[in-house]
Amino acid sequence: MTDAAADAAVLRRIMAGESDAFAILVRRYQRRILRLGYGFYHNQHEAEDFVQEVFLKAWSGLASFRGQAAFSTWLTRIAYNTGINGKRVYRHHETLDNDPLDAAALSIEDAQLRREAVGHLRKAMLELPARYQICLDLFFFDGLPYQGISQVTGLAVNTIKSHVFRAKSCLRAALAKELA
Repeated sequence: MTDAAADAAVLRRIMAGESDAFAILVRRYQRRILRLGYGFYHNQHEAEDFVQEVFLKAWSGLASFRGQAAFSTWLTRIAYNTGINGKRVYRHHETLDNDPLDAAALSIEDAQLRREAVGHLRKAMLELPARYQICLDLFFFDGLPYQGISQVTGLAVNTIKSHVFRAKSCLRAALAKELA
């Protein structure tokens, strides 16, 4: 069963009155939303608050979900809009797969190498315009196709392709300069 089909089955259960089934969707997408939260906020506490806010908005807006897009796309759009609206004061989106859950599985040496690589990449990504950063995060870290990113951000598919291409070119140049 595909993720979309599994989501649809859970949504049918929720609409039939089994509200506890929403926890299945929370478990399924919590890491994705937390990763986006880390992108918008710089600490775990704010990112966790962000996750709660997104799922509360999704729960309260579930009746408006029409199924024209996958539930995961709809939820990611809610998260994106929540992050953008919440960060208007800061005007910056920090990127990278900043998932502390993965770091525990690494050896000490691998963890240090990862921190150094992430540091170089983070520094390079901070130089990118926010619109490039968001497109890269959604494309590489969340695995969304261009059409999915378009549904989340409201940008045209060709614009997203251009942003991803330009961002990769900028990163390549910045990392070559940083590591030279």
